[in-house]
Amino acid sequence: MDFQQASRRVDELRRQISEYSRLYYEEDSPAIEDDEFDALTRELRQLEEEYPQLVTPDSYTQRVQGAVSNQFAPVRHEVPLESLQDVFSYEELRDFDRRVRETVEEPVYVVEPKIDGLSIALEYVDGRFVRGATRGDGQTGEDVTHNLRTIRSIPQTLTRPVPRIIVRGEVYMPRESFAALVERQEQAGERPFKNPRNAAAGSLRQKDAAVTRTRNLDVFIFNLQLLEGETVSSHAESLEFMKALGFSIIPFYSVHTSIDDVIAEVERIGEKRRSLSFDIDGAVVKVNSFSQREQLGSTAKFPKWASAYKYPPEEKQTTLLDVEINVGRTGVLTPTGVFEPVTLAGTTVSRATLHNEDFIAEKGLAIGDTVVLRKAGDIIPEVVRVAAHSPGALPYRMPHRCPSCGSEAVREEGEAALRCNNPECPAQRIRNLIHFASRDAMDIEGLGPAMIEQLVSAGLIRNAYDLYGLQRDEVVALDRLGEKSADNLLSAIEKSKSADLFRVIFALGIRHVGQKAAKLLADHFGSMEAVMQASLEEIGAIDGFGQIMAESVVRFFALPQSRHFVQQLRQAGVNMQRLGEPEGEGGEADARFAGMTFVLTGTLPTLKRSEAAALIERYGGKTSSSVSKKTAIVLAGEEAGSKLTKAQQLGIRIVNEEEFLAMLK
Repeated sequence: MDFQQASRRVDELRRQISEYSRLYYEEDSPAIEDDEFDALTRELRQLEEEYPQLVTPDSYTQRVQGAVSNQFAPVRHEVPLESLQDVFSYEELRDFDRRVRETVEEPVYVVEPKIDGLSIALEYVDGRFVRGATRGDGQTGEDVTHNLRTIRSIPQTLTRPVPRIIVRGEVYMPRESFAALVERQEQAGERPFKNPRNAAAGSLRQKDAAVTRTRNLDVFIFNLQLLEGETVSSHAESLEFMKALGFSIIPFYSVHTSIDDVIAEVERIGEKRRSLSFDIDGAVVKVNSFSQREQLGSTAKFPKWASAYKYPPEEKQTTLLDVEINVGRTGVLTPTGVFEPVTLAGTTVSRATLHNEDFIAEKGLAIGDTVVLRKAGDIIPEVVRVAAHSPGALPYRMPHRCPSCGSEAVREEGEAALRCNNPECPAQRIRNLIHFASRDAMDIEGLGPAMIEQLVSAGLIRNAYDLYGLQRDEVVALDRLGEKSADNLLSAIEKSKSADLFRVIFALGIRHVGQKAAKLLADHFGSMEAVMQASLEEIGAIDGFGQIMAESVVRFFALPQSRHFVQQLRQAGVNMQRLGEPEGEGGEADARFAGMTFVLTGTLPTLKRSEAAALIERYGGKTSSSVSKKTAIVLAGEEAGSKLTKAQQLGIRIVNEEEFLAMLK
């Protein structure tokens, strides 16, 4: 390759790497596999070494990757969070050792697993956690302190009050948690995270810390960045020092004096990585002595005293035998590939999700094809690519009918999933019943998931309207259910017949229609019949009602099954009219909160947020998810976060639950 060809190739490589980096670091949505990305960066590095005049300051090889999102406050790292030089062969590790020995004598190395997660820095003052930030571009990161406080393994207070310390760690998602999260995303028709690393990054960079709390993140601390008031002289010593302070340090490490022993340890870690409960993508080799690290120094991007060996992914070829369509609890049609069994990452694999019709089309999959499989994060089998098409095979097409009930499967705008919206679909039975009976819907006390499962298993109910035909002797006969419990359950079911119209609409489980949207429909049309007859234009004209929601409502009531479902509820005696608003002293509707916007934050002592919001709306007010100058009142409970802070800054009135309830008297 001559200089002109090399120059064009370098430009193309930088363009590709820049876009793939943006997707990986900023969107938490990788477009290619790690080994494919590594191959591009290796090619770029080799070309720049061959033609040094092509090196530019903004090249991937010259800077730490990552960016700072504008949704978090920036944090300037007092000590830069450098990335590591990746190597892919033992010969490259020996080259690293030779370079180190050219500068320092008798180096000692520490070898530890390279946790595949999101790098963060934690700062403590007088033993208390004060701030946490992502790595960002190495110089500036994002303040994610509130989200980091939800991770239990991050100590809020150290075992002793060290004047000041900054440590570096890796936030990761355990493999079991990742598998469960992907399953939930698949069932909901959401685009699942690609691997545990991106799941951890996406979970930590949530605006709402409550979402982060549900993701079961964890952390390993692996580096001492800054220490005031005490002194340590080596990496191994610093790890034990941080462990004594209460940090969860890397799970294992070893100390070696020869590169042969280092390579043997790298091999050992590679052999055991399948059995770990977390994901690693390599092993890190570091010079142990801090004074020797200072002698070695750093390049513009990498420390010269460390190197990261990257393990190659295991891939196997097999044959796609069939595609099965499963209907999830939310109606999503998920295709699953059935393969000729193959051993992959220590287990036999014969099935793998194919996600959705876009994924199938992108891969060009056809039954009979020879495909390449790997395990995402060494956990979830996935199709990487087609190795060879079966002769004469036609691309697989997803069915547009629900295999469970035969109803039309619809793909809504902006979604990748096909979905069955039939409220009587057998595949969605349990989920629909749980939603129907939930507190925000029909609020049937005592009818939780376990009781619903029992009623369905006994053949007493198939759909929600069957609840209203239950007989006392049938319920009493259920296992471990006494007469009093049966009477209480039947009484709660009977009481639900008088629920307000908005609750009945919400209980139907219409896609995109939450309780607030259901109330808008009930308030505007006044009866179920009027809602069912309303046109797309009429519904879309409601203030606060979006086009997607309006289309979803019209599509739902266009189904014969939906109309049958509502008719059965009506015949059972369920209320189909909007109930009257509370009256004021003059007999008119009490709209004391008219024109006022509330924001709810934190945990209230007795009320759920949804209950408080319903009260606000019942008296003519509105609720919003964000604080602005238009906000009238912020209703704050325990652990109120940034919304409370912003309200204080803007001088907005803040009330607690007791004051709020007093406003209703």
